[in-house]
Amino acid sequence: MSVRRLEPELPDPHRSIRPRSPAEMLEPSRAPARPKGRRKRRDSGSLSRWVRFVSSVLTGAVLILGVLGLGIFVLQHQFVAAGPLAEERTIIIPRGEGRLEIAARLEREGIIANRWTFIVNHLIHARLMGERLDMKAGEFRLEPGASMKHVLKTLVDGRSVEYKITLPEGLTSQQIVGRLQADENLTGEILTVPPEGSLLPDTYPYSRGQDRQAVLDAMAQAQQAFLDGLWEKRQPDLPINSLEEAVILASIVEKETGVAEERALTAAVFMNRLRKGMRLQSDPTIIYGIVGGQGRLGRPIRKSEIKEKTPYNTYRINGLPPTPICNPGREAILAVLNPAATKALYFVADGTGGHAFSETLAQHNAAVARWRKIERKRAKERAARAAAAATAASAATGPVTTVSAAPSEAVAAEEPPAVEAASSGVAASEASPAAASESAGGVLLPKRKPR
Repeated sequence: MSVRRLEPELPDPHRSIRPRSPAEMLEPSRAPARPKGRRKRRDSGSLSRWVRFVSSVLTGAVLILGVLGLGIFVLQHQFVAAGPLAEERTIIIPRGEGRLEIAARLEREGIIANRWTFIVNHLIHARLMGERLDMKAGEFRLEPGASMKHVLKTLVDGRSVEYKITLPEGLTSQQIVGRLQADENLTGEILTVPPEGSLLPDTYPYSRGQDRQAVLDAMAQAQQAFLDGLWEKRQPDLPINSLEEAVILASIVEKETGVAEERALTAAVFMNRLRKGMRLQSDPTIIYGIVGGQGRLGRPIRKSEIKEKTPYNTYRINGLPPTPICNPGREAILAVLNPAATKALYFVADGTGGHAFSETLAQHNAAVARWRKIERKRAKERAARAAAAATAASAATGPVTTVSAAPSEAVAAEEPPAVEAASSGVAASEASPAAASESAGGVLLPKRKPR
């Protein structure tokens, strides 16, 4: 069986293309017939669909990226633009608040315009850029017009408002704890009072809300850092055996004088007495033995208290008391480790706020007599001022009946107070009769340094 193959028909080049009749000439032209034969059709439908899909995806991605870019631009512009804060102010961020709570607080306080802008920028910088942006608690001062970026940096850096507390030399540890407890800008409780002499008096910075125990720990660390290596820098042949003993003696020096220039001289007096085996006879040690960490007696020392033997009464014990009687400052400790070159064994108030130092008992008794004269003169002046005030009050209000009153510092009549005396480190038996005799209620009392 023969197979007929269809071959395309080609136009005959010799065939005439002129119309065969007038009717054919009037007919419209016809397109040439499609060549006959086998043809292969190209299927482009599937490819076109994929092209359109990819094109749509790319177009959508471009649009999304454009919108995101525009949004980021707007957010970044708002992030660095000036904020609504009209004047400088502080804001307190409590402990435990998260990102959302902090942003809401900032918006509520009028520091930022929109909390969500703040949060989104925080997320972008923290998650996408890998920055550490942990906002801290505390009290922060913000400038007028502070941008969100500046606010965030302030909270992240923790540059909170700095407060200061000054804890002067000569306070006991109990008094220091009391001052920290009374500061309302601090938080937390102090459960244990540190040992006496373990804290370094100074001015310490802190932030609102800081823990009280943290400030106390900073004082202890500062004291330890100051004392490290200090013992090796002492003068040779001192009559003390350790740095602990140096701190004990420094606490006595601190309580005996507040004049910086006298600390080395006062330390030298006590060192000289220790070398000679003399008792220190320091009034502040008696007071500490009575009230302990409270620090203040609030009245003159009684005669019986001078005679009472306690671990801290240096009129009755040899050498140093068992512990410091306060927290001495740097200068007092350095004065003990490097006392002045003097042979003085006594000192007494000189009426100017300082002391007169003496090497012999005779010189000391003369200094005591001068101090007594100053005391009597001041007492007369006080009495004259009181009388003048009473006269003025009487003239203004009419006649009044005056009643003599006992001195404010007087105590029980059966036990008169020890006189505010004029010698530190001088026992009654050592003083001359003139210097050692001053009666209170007819009782002969030893002479001691006025406080």
